[in-house]
Amino acid sequence: MRRKLWVGAAVAAVAVFVGAYALSPVFAAQALIRAGKAGDAAALERLVDFPAFRASLKDELNQALADEMRDQAGEAGDVLAGLGMLLAPALVSGAVDALITPEAVGEMVRTGQAPNPADPETAPASADDGGDDIHQAWGYRNLDTFAVTLTRKDKPDRRLALVMSRRGLFDWKLTGVDFQRDRR
Repeated sequence: MRRKLWVGAAVAAVAVFVGAYALSPVFAAQALIRAGKAGDAAALERLVDFPAFRASLKDELNQALADEMRDQAGEAGDVLAGLGMLLAPALVSGAVDALITPEAVGEMVRTGQAPNPADPETAPASADDGGDDIHQAWGYRNLDTFAVTLTRKDKPDRRLALVMSRRGLFDWKLTGVDFQRDRR
């Protein structure tokens, strides 16, 4: 009888550990979404690894700009597009470093859109700007990476994935962003 009790307790403990391990990114993502929608800068500071997030955003923006310039250069054969491709990373880097704050991350969560570093004067979106019109998809990318993909109903071909990485057993931080666009 005593042995069955110990085995049962051990199985229950393992089940609780596995459940907490598997569900911890969901709880972290929900906290991130709540903090973003509420504009809670202190909570966003705790939930975001800003150096990693900025580096990821720079990479995504540089790739998007390079793709756009390549498309334009292919159409027009413009020699200046090559110069633009050389200068764009420096411009994007400075803009991202200046623009990405807890408030900007909150805006991304509320609107499902990344800030536009080409237009730093853009007014922040209001809290009701598409907040209810954003579909959220949640899922693991691998054991230590979890993504919340935000899709606006008015722009279903553009998705913004907020990528969270495991820090220890149960702690998660927002470390990256992934622009996903349907090519038609």
